[in-house]
Amino acid sequence: MSTLDQQPNIAVDESTQTETPLLDTDDVTELIENIKSASNPEFLPYGSSVFDHSAMAPASPAAAAALARLRAYVPPPFPIWNSLPVSRRAAVLLLLFADRRGDLRVVVTMRAASLRNYSGHAALPGGKADTLEETPFQIARREAFEEIGLPMDDSKLPKSIRIEHLCQLPFNLAKTELAVSPCVAYLHSDSANGETAEEAMIPTLDAKEVAAVFSAPFHNFLKIQDEVPEGETVPGSKSDWYEGSWVDWHDGYRWRVHNFYVPVNNQKVTKPKVREGGLKALAEQLEEDEEAGMERYKVWGMTARILVDVARVAYGEDPEFEHNEHYGDEKLMETLFKIGRMGEKKAGTRTLTREEIAKEAAKIDPLLPPF
Repeated sequence: MSTLDQQPNIAVDESTQTETPLLDTDDVTELIENIKSASNPEFLPYGSSVFDHSAMAPASPAAAAALARLRAYVPPPFPIWNSLPVSRRAAVLLLLFADRRGDLRVVVTMRAASLRNYSGHAALPGGKADTLEETPFQIARREAFEEIGLPMDDSKLPKSIRIEHLCQLPFNLAKTELAVSPCVAYLHSDSANGETAEEAMIPTLDAKEVAAVFSAPFHNFLKIQDEVPEGETVPGSKSDWYEGSWVDWHDGYRWRVHNFYVPVNNQKVTKPKVREGGLKALAEQLEEDEEAGMERYKVWGMTARILVDVARVAYGEDPEFEHNEHYGDEKLMETLFKIGRMGEKKAGTRTLTREEIAKEAAKIDPLLPPF
């Protein structure tokens, strides 16, 4: 794991800005032609495009509006974060980028079988804090560097690429009782030749932690079927995209479980060059499954729920499927904190059921909500 002195300087806005070169007449003419080419309706099936001048890359009207909503989003305060030990702190990175059609996609990983928690699961880049001084975005960026090779320091990105930190969503509670901060960022492409972020920056893999890197259509996490761009196909039926069900947790609390099946037939899936141990086994299993006809990766659990919630904020839409109305699990974590369950993690500690949480909470205050 990396130490704090390797953290990116992300507290100051200036550290994420790129220098603007002086352009002569020929440069300006070439740039205008590139803009016209990038705005060609052939690449933008939803009509006229909105050109994001801050990024110098085409964005569809829906994508531009989604990014604006995320920039404007302010999460509610979560006061217990500063009281949590380092062993209870974690963050994930939702790294968005615009494809050639101007639509947003999000980077997802397949975790290696050698990892203790959630091995073999689709997940967002992320993990636990190393120190109490790390901010959620610093945690997420460090873990993204370790897992998919995304540089922590923006100065080490390709010259045409920069990363904008958009917002954080309310904290989620992981099964391992970690407070997980969803950190949303946008991968800008400033390339004057029309090169997209996807083309300019394909992440490299850390063979210890990630078995595959792929991307998913961001807006589709609000839909019950595949949204298929013009000229593309998806494996099977469009209805293969989503399955969902409600789970009852002891005292009647209902939790919506989302299962998304992301098509990977129309994209390049990045896999490790060096394969050892559990990573080797999972990478080989993925390839065997693909040879047998698997063309979709399953995204579910907390990862799926976070993606749904961030898409709700970004697009200002309700999902087409049933879902939990609240964002995150902060009320539940505040109750766990009050009954002493969010202290330093100890080996062998059993996870409480919600019924047990409610019982312990009632001992402190009969009016204290269990979630």
